[in-house]
Amino acid sequence: MSGPPAFVLAAPASGAGKTLVSLAVIAAMRAEGATVAVAKAGPDYIDAGFLSLAAGRPALNLDAWAMPPGLLARLAAEAGEGADLLVVEGVMGLFDGAPGGAGRGGAGSTAALARALGLPVVLVVDAARQAQSAAALAQGFARFDPALEVAGVILNRVGSARHRALIADALERAGMPLFGALPRLADLALPSRHLGLVQAGEHAAPHALIAAAAKAGREHLDLAALRGLARPAAAGASAAPALAPLGRRIAVAQDEAFAFAYAHVLADWRRAGAEIVPFSPLADEAPDGGADAVYLPGGYPELHAGRLAGNRRFMAGLRAAAGRGGRVFGECGGYMVLGRGLVDAVGERHAMAGLLELETSFAARRLHLGYRRLRPLVQLPFAPAGAALAGHEFHYASVVREAGEPLFEATDAEGAGLGQAGLVSGTAAGSFLHLIAARPAGAAL
Repeated sequence: MSGPPAFVLAAPASGAGKTLVSLAVIAAMRAEGATVAVAKAGPDYIDAGFLSLAAGRPALNLDAWAMPPGLLARLAAEAGEGADLLVVEGVMGLFDGAPGGAGRGGAGSTAALARALGLPVVLVVDAARQAQSAAALAQGFARFDPALEVAGVILNRVGSARHRALIADALERAGMPLFGALPRLADLALPSRHLGLVQAGEHAAPHALIAAAAKAGREHLDLAALRGLARPAAAGASAAPALAPLGRRIAVAQDEAFAFAYAHVLADWRRAGAEIVPFSPLADEAPDGGADAVYLPGGYPELHAGRLAGNRRFMAGLRAAAGRGGRVFGECGGYMVLGRGLVDAVGERHAMAGLLELETSFAARRLHLGYRRLRPLVQLPFAPAGAALAGHEFHYASVVREAGEPLFEATDAEGAGLGQAGLVSGTAAGSFLHLIAARPAGAAL
């Protein structure tokens, strides 16, 4: 299976405006009639939501740390199915990732992904506080890893025509092509909060944002040159799903409180024959009564804790599903909802489903962040006990109480032990970890 021509948009560091530039590229190309597919490097959900909004189709996550090479290549091809072009937005700085990466740069970095897929990289450089120095920065990134092709630069937050000309001249002398320069544009601002950007579905004017991005891209970017540098990702395929299905008919929570489900996981569940039945806990909908499994993905239940606690049909439906022997599985925010109580940021406790002996709090926030290697301690539908899984943790919740049978044994990306993680009680289970993929048999924890 091969996909369409593709390229990667990366940056020297977080905060350079990769997502805004990606939106401008995607929306402008769509406005000119191209069908554009999108993907996000690494485990981030929120940027992927904005990419989906701009492209009008789901964005898949491509994770060079968590995904075996065959799965990575298959998902890259599937992300681009039916499209003229695949645009991949990078994560953090181009070479930033977990320790232990092959070549130059961290494991799971944007550079590692681009190398694995054989894709050229366009560097997004924030020009707000520099001029000719931007060329030296870009040239350094281009020369750092000879195995990686940094094909050129897009400037962001350019202050004036003279500012652009100064940098363009320096880039030309450095032998770095310039594919455009976006000025500072107030209507392209993206609001943020503690886990990153506000979700695309919560943006006050999403269609106006995409229209502004398309206008900026058509006016300030060399779209033809960007399409000309793209090439298909390296071929490869894996028939195995990232994760086996949780059940045959799976009720999946989907709304602003439960939005962090990986598109590739749900797609693989469907491909394996599972039926996905969405429901909205915020609308007080119960999971489908005919489902043999319920999946509560991550999200922001802490922002809606009072409303969720009062939604009797939803809570009763969760308990009924577990009571009839259905598998109920929660990740991060979903895990907290399966517990007994959740304390919000102002210190108010809200009763949750009570399926697990768990109390969590946002009254005293503490960041938990990083890749995780996991071994289930019990048999799970998507992995036998002792199997190897890869996941990611990103939350600010504190555990007040966590008691009962643990679900996973965990290490960090470097292999340092993190002890046991998550809980299981009957057919209800969960943890703070977002599962990305099963690791090859025999993979080290």
